[in-house]
Amino acid sequence: IFQRLNGVTKVTSGYGGGQILNPTYEEVCSGTTGHAECCQIVYDPSVISFDELLEVFWKTHDPTTLNRQGNDVGTQYRSVIFYHTPEQKEKAEYYKKELDSSKAFNNAIVTTLEPYKNFYSAEAYHQEYYNSNPGQMYCRFVILPKVEKFEKVFKDKLKTTTLTKK
Repeated sequence: IFQRLNGVTKVTSGYGGGQILNPTYEEVCSGTTGHAECCQIVYDPSVISFDELLEVFWKTHDPTTLNRQGNDVGTQYRSVIFYHTPEQKEKAEYYKKELDSSKAFNNAIVTTLEPYKNFYSAEAYHQEYYNSNPGQMYCRFVILPKVEKFEKVFKDKLKTTTLTKK
């Protein structure tokens, strides 16, 4: 999703927030390392703001399920924002509070806000997974509908070359 946004220069899949150095996918999947599967986003703030990235974050996943995203269950699948600055924390807290108080979701938001302490790139086969495996069943039936919805909602923020081909 994020790599399709104008102003985002790099997205790396990986693991953040855990206690061990350089965890493997298998270690993270065990749920014992404290890491969350996440992505590291590098962006140009003169093109896209942190607020806009937060908007995409809130609208493209379910922030109300504890330790779960879709069929994936465990602490490694928690909804989390790893903030780098006090300003980022304040903005994330503000939007979380506003979304909760406005009842934007049927249930309370359980997204955690955690200070950035580490990030480890996932193995090479996890990078660009959707783009590299569009015919894979998970990509076709789980990711593609999310991407198509995202492209409709955020069409004014997309890189012109990233529209999904039908």
